[in-house]
Amino acid sequence: MKKQILAAAAIAVLAVSCTKSSTKTEQVENTDGSVTTTTTTVSENPSVNIDTAKIDKAKENVKTKVDAAGNKIDDAAQKAKEDLNKAGKDIKAGAKEVGHDVKDAAAKGAAKVEEGAKKLKEDLKK
Repeated sequence: MKKQILAAAAIAVLAVSCTKSSTKTEQVENTDGSVTTTTTTVSENPSVNIDTAKIDKAKENVKTKVDAAGNKIDDAAQKAKEDLNKAGKDIKAGAKEVGHDVKDAAAKGAAKVEEGAKKLKEDLKK
């Protein structure tokens, strides 16, 4: 879609640049003494001097540049996707590691509590 819009814009600019316009202003004095001003714009399209080979070449250049820009955008999007995917995997691995550490710490804490409870029970028996 972007390529089509840019190509259309380039062709429109090329067509407008081939148009020559001029403005003429006339002042006419009426019989009652008032002055009437008339402005006329004349547009001319020089049809004899248009070189279609140059237009086709310019169109191809625009198309090539638009394709290259599109490819760069696609490559950047793919790289960003890969980077985000890798970051997600790293986060997942880190969370899994933290989960194991928490489990180990909880198990050690529970073992110490059980040991303390056994000692307390033995002390209470004495």
